[in-house]
Amino acid sequence: MATRTRNPGTDWLASCAPDPVQVHRSWDRDELALVRSGALWVAVEAAITPTVTAMQRIGPDCLGPVLVYPGADRAWWLLAPGAADLLADLPQLAVHPAGWGLRCPPADRYVNGLGWLEEPDGSGQLTNPAALVAAFGPAGSTRRPAGAAR
Repeated sequence: MATRTRNPGTDWLASCAPDPVQVHRSWDRDELALVRSGALWVAVEAAITPTVTAMQRIGPDCLGPVLVYPGADRAWWLLAPGAADLLADLPQLAVHPAGWGLRCPPADRYVNGLGWLEEPDGSGQLTNPAALVAAFGPAGSTRRPAGAAR
């Protein structure tokens, strides 16, 4: 098997697991790796179309990793632990508890239909929860794009 160049985002994801070596082994076999949420981030689940719209509203400065599975119309945002309280009033978002397992590919490629719409960059930057609330909240969900018909 060809050796792949290391990617900082991939290394960061692996470092979030108790056994980073096992995570890399899964990825080397082109398999998804199970990385559990907890100390560094929690996963927030949403449908893909509203996720893409929210990503455009949030912009790159406040955006962290976003994993997508188009075949199931699912997306997972990585946010700092403790963000659940801010998101409680948004029924279109499901905050998974610490210890929940996210099956994910490495940062730089799709595996089994899952891939990063916004890749982890290795810095540990996560989506700003206030920006996510603004993008998914009532004001964000009713805002029309510029030039849209009324």
